[in-house]
Amino acid sequence: MRILVVGGGDVGALITRRLAREGNEITLVEKDEDRCHRLEESLDAHIVRGDGASYKSLKTAGLQTADMLIAVTSSDEINLLACLIAQAEFGVRVKVARLRTHEVDHWRRICQDAGLHIDLIIHPESELAARLLPVLALPGVSDIVEFAGGKVKLIGFTIERDSWLAGSTLEELVRRGPPKHSLVAMIFRGAQVIIPHGAERLQAEDHVYIVTRDQDLPALLRFMGLHQQERLERVFILGGKQIGIKIAEDLEKLKVAVKIFEQDPKRCHKMSEILDHTVVVNGDGGDAELLSEENIDGVSAYLALTNHDEDNLIAALLARRLGARKVAALINRLNYLPLAQRLGISTTLSPRLVTVDRILQFVRKGVVLSVTTFREEEAEAIELMAVPGSPFLGKPLRDLKLPREAIVGAIVRTSGEAVVPRGDAVIEEGDRVIFFTLEGTVPKLEKAFLAGRPGSR
Repeated sequence: MRILVVGGGDVGALITRRLAREGNEITLVEKDEDRCHRLEESLDAHIVRGDGASYKSLKTAGLQTADMLIAVTSSDEINLLACLIAQAEFGVRVKVARLRTHEVDHWRRICQDAGLHIDLIIHPESELAARLLPVLALPGVSDIVEFAGGKVKLIGFTIERDSWLAGSTLEELVRRGPPKHSLVAMIFRGAQVIIPHGAERLQAEDHVYIVTRDQDLPALLRFMGLHQQERLERVFILGGKQIGIKIAEDLEKLKVAVKIFEQDPKRCHKMSEILDHTVVVNGDGGDAELLSEENIDGVSAYLALTNHDEDNLIAALLARRLGARKVAALINRLNYLPLAQRLGISTTLSPRLVTVDRILQFVRKGVVLSVTTFREEEAEAIELMAVPGSPFLGKPLRDLKLPREAIVGAIVRTSGEAVVPRGDAVIEEGDRVIFFTLEGTVPKLEKAFLAGRPGSR
């Protein structure tokens, strides 16, 4: 597929690298000359220096022959204008745009009313809020990822040094009697990513992901010793950017008392106009004295959501020391994600990764129902539809020649029944199959799963 990516920032570079690795022909348009030179050295793609809002630049980059446009510059206006040029001048069939404005729903309607067809509008703040809200009342849980419309859930947590899990093999864990429909799917150990098998031994400070059915989640949490707060009462937010506003709006709907800390007076004024019940504090929400004055001790959650990763990490550590039950940090630099884990901040938010996930899901074949990337793109959960002709149909899982770096974590039948399978389970046509795998194994797994399907490569 010929794809034109507009915007050579971190998201554009990530998307280009992943899509080029999967055999697509990528051209990337970037305005900054120095960045173009760096992209040429690091990416297997055609790099064109130009303006994403310029008809001439887009034509020079070959938009007229592109199958898809992906507009991910830092400017909403440029992304929308690039889509307009692609449709009006070149008839590009498929268009994707990232928008950061809190008015994204209005812009979806405006584009529709104006006849501008954008196949996928990504709003990273909404994606992040949807991932964060389910775990705010779970202090020990880093994240909960949903599959198959919520029928299957993946929970992440870190094994503490005094946990009974430390030192146990997975086989021993099973003998302790966890919920039947549960499975350890991934282990992050320092820089190592493990797709585990029965003899694997859990260690203190491992970050573990377990897959289970929705109805078995409470029992799994109890088995693992992970406790849920009775209700969210108070949440502190550091940073008044779009993500902070979006999460504050969502928490207001849940009747949660929210305080948002921002040092820019103009930004504070704007937030006070947008938010109905949130208390806006003009001050440094990373200052211990101010946080103590605002009664941080016992707060349900503290969310560090500024644009500065280092500030977020330090503030989250401080908030935890001051008595916040749950802390989370926004991390833009992917190489900081393992560092956050080692510091004990297991709940992290990456706007770049959620954007990449949505685009990868959209660009890949129609049988790919969802994609979730973990840490520095090291592992991936991929939800595939079992289509006619797949060689994986009708055989017990133990007889499938899966790559060793991949496991089947869950199957959702056409009846709606979800199962966490064992070796004798069989994949049937129409099933939703959730795989957990190392990132480099995804193309091989997808190719094997789809082999024999008409039109498969």
